[in-house]
Amino acid sequence: MKIHHLQLGPLRANCYIVETAPGRCVAVDIGGDSRLLLEFLKMKKLRLSKILLTHGHFDHIGGAEEVHQATGAEIYIHELDAYMLDSEAHSLANNMSFAKFTPITDWTCVYGDCYINDGDCSFRVLHTPGHTQGSVCYVCGDAIFSGDTLFCCSVGRTDFPHSSSSAMMYSLNKLYHLEGDYRVYPGHNETTTLDYEREANPYMKQFRGKND
Repeated sequence: MKIHHLQLGPLRANCYIVETAPGRCVAVDIGGDSRLLLEFLKMKKLRLSKILLTHGHFDHIGGAEEVHQATGAEIYIHELDAYMLDSEAHSLANNMSFAKFTPITDWTCVYGDCYINDGDCSFRVLHTPGHTQGSVCYVCGDAIFSGDTLFCCSVGRTDFPHSSSSAMMYSLNKLYHLEGDYRVYPGHNETTTLDYEREANPYMKQFRGKND
């Protein structure tokens, strides 16, 4: 599984392009700059089949509609964040972004923990509320695409509307107790590993020794 990385949109959120079969890929979060992503796909001769959104904030969805219109790629979002996709206010674009907001017109909801298959890859959807009610992480092979749930030595903000610090702790506990180690690809900043976060992340230290 080959993973490419771009930083897109006004907040330079991480977009990951995952090759799922020869000439085929999915994208995890498209925060803007749709032209750059489309040019990248053309350069790499990749056909985009799916867009997996980790949550509904503008800096992770800003380019998804334009890419969907250009490629026909299906857009996936957790049911609890779907209301953000066509709302400048609910996506926080109206007071946090100077970029033009393009509402998303068509999407598929995921419910609870499930799987999304594409090519030779299977993405396990983990519902990890906290940053938003419908935040998810996508687990594929030894990779976790953690959105704004888990960062290197930090976590996503919980001071937005419908955020919850208690839900974030529930989700971090869920990630902490996944079996094995994973490479973590967060929504912002650098990659890390789950084992490193178990040891170094101050928000995860409290789970040591619990249910081990």
